[in-house]
Amino acid sequence: MSGTLQPPVVVGVAGGSGSGKTTVVTALVDAIGPEKIAVLEHDAYYHDLSNLPMSQRRATNFDHPKAFDDNLFIDHLTVLRSGEAVDVPTYDYLDYVRLDETRRVAPRPIVLAEGILLFASARLRELLDIKVFVDTDDDLRLLRRLRRDIGERGRSLESVLDQYQATVRPMHLEFVEPSKRWADIVVPRGGGNQVAIDMLVRALTSPTGLPA
Repeated sequence: MSGTLQPPVVVGVAGGSGSGKTTVVTALVDAIGPEKIAVLEHDAYYHDLSNLPMSQRRATNFDHPKAFDDNLFIDHLTVLRSGEAVDVPTYDYLDYVRLDETRRVAPRPIVLAEGILLFASARLRELLDIKVFVDTDDDLRLLRRLRRDIGERGRSLESVLDQYQATVRPMHLEFVEPSKRWADIVVPRGGGNQVAIDMLVRALTSPTGLPA
């Protein structure tokens, strides 16, 4: 039995690592209400690397489209669109493996899909009704990534900078930045752009923009 009377509005929120995507998503959830929004993070769908030795796991390019299990992500997004719940994977960013526990996500009138490479995939773009690109200066994105990876993921400063130089920046230039052309809305200055967030809230809660 479908959990919603109408298909949800699916909003893709993309942008470079550290651009403020999560801040934008959190602001939308706070403003509109968690009872109306389901959130699906692309980062939870990294491939499980438990079959590889740790040296190979660390050498994996996690900023390339092939690092993601897009088949599962697309399956889950399709299920949410049909009004059914999904069990989202939990990823361990220290050991690069998918954990046994999952997070239950119920269908809602709005589905927010978040990830750096959402717009780089034609298959993913086809499932998005609205595409929002969060755009932030490179130096700010790097600072935010340093704070997150060191403070939240227990990584060293050297490892974060090495990864940024080896894969994050090159992949941003090759895949993320060019994907901005597919965006319907570009949010400059990241999650601190309250004017842009307010406009998104109004659009998503207008009688024509949000299913009852």
